Amino acid sequence: ALAPRCGWVLPGLEQRLAVPAVLSPAAARPYAVAAKPAKKDAKRSRQEKVKEKARPRRRLLMTKPVDDVYLTWLYRRPSYGLEQAVGMLKKFQELDFTHPKQFVYINVFLDMALQKKKKVDPFSSSVTLPHRFTDDVNKVLVFTENTQEAEVAREHGAAVVGGVELIKWILEDEIQADFYVAVPAIIPKLIPLRNKLKRKYPSTRRNSLGSDIPKMLQFFRECHEYTVEDENVIKTRIARLDMPTEHIIANLKTIIHDICTFKPSNLDPIVQRLMIRSSTSEGLLLNLDGILPQVQKVEEKEENATDEGQQKPVQEPVST
Repeated sequence: ALAPRCGWVLPGLEQRLAVPAVLSPAAARPYAVAAKPAKKDAKRSRQEKVKEKARPRRRLLMTKPVDDVYLTWLYRRPSYGLEQAVGMLKKFQELDFTHPKQFVYINVFLDMALQKKKKVDPFSSSVTLPHRFTDDVNKVLVFTENTQEAEVAREHGAAVVGGVELIKWILEDEIQADFYVAVPAIIPKLIPLRNKLKRKYPSTRRNSLGSDIPKMLQFFRECHEYTVEDENVIKTRIARLDMPTEHIIANLKTIIHDICTFKPSNLDPIVQRLMIRSSTSEGLLLNLDGILPQVQKVEEKEENATDEGQQKPVQEPVST
């Protein structure tokens, strides 16, 4: 089939016919064996090239822009004093023609780290602000089985007053309240509500368990509550924009000082960053100087007191 019948052979065909009939796969495809190491070498060379490439140095952020229009990621975010930031929010409202009585919010970013890889558990707290910014009153439920205490609770504005009979209704979500207050005599009977109420369960630590019902009602009906979200962020409103600047500052400092009590003062401050904004404005980064409680002075006083106590010798009574 390869040669014509006449017996002559085409030039170059003799060499092709001289090839053995049975060929090894490697001999039949000589390029297949060499292809694999070529690919590996290519991969290695690419990896080596990537390693050899020097990482580009990130340019340091500049402090202040020169022009009014600039790329924000090339400059450090400016921080403002508290009084200056509140004045800017009021100016934004005038320029944007937004509602003058809008709420003012703060975003507090926390450092929850403690010693030995421990962390502060997410918490919630309630404080009485020096200047109220809303007429809303919290709904407070009072647990008591004493008729006289129940009358006092109703006179001082309790939304719901009752005893053990309220447990079933609370478990079935037929009764809900913002805060739950109890007297010590009934607290052993409220154990079934511990998992249901969780942080709102009456306790002395939260000042919701005691005998002074009027005092507890006055606090919880007007208090402001905040909670840690996403493990280390607190987002809460603190005032209205039309309030005087000193009132807004006083409310903010009250909340910040309460937050700082959840971490020992001998460690790094729990407040890392603080932002303030209104309902319609951008967030402004605040300078923490003058906002956080002055812990260093207190520590110095304590150290001086301990040093004085160590230096003073114990005077023995003189016998006469």
